[in-house]
Amino acid sequence: MKIIVDQLAESKVAIIESDEIVIHDVQGALDLMASVRYHEDCYKIAINKSNITEDFFELKTRLAGDILQKYTNYRVKLAVIGDFDVYDSESLKDFIFECNKGNQVFFLKDLPSALQALHHAP
Repeated sequence: MKIIVDQLAESKVAIIESDEIVIHDVQGALDLMASVRYHEDCYKIAINKSNITEDFFELKTRLAGDILQKYTNYRVKLAVIGDFDVYDSESLKDFIFECNKGNQVFFLKDLPSALQALHHAP
């Protein structure tokens, strides 16, 4: 795993680059958050959906809710990057829509969109 920091004024975003799954479970998500905060002093993370277990996108597993609740509690903002049109679940589509209306978690198509959302999130 490689972490690249993108900085715009005072806003720093940790961009996660990896060829494998980085977030398998809640503990993996917490480990990533702690590593990014400790090593890079970042409170904003951009990660590709391919680096997150597919269970995250099955809402009935509650994995997404558990992980996003932890990130919210620790005030870490997250952008998941990828094509979410591949999922048929209406619940997931609604979940993504609601997340994108806020300023904590974003599901976006590409890195430039993710960086813009994260850098401009309060």
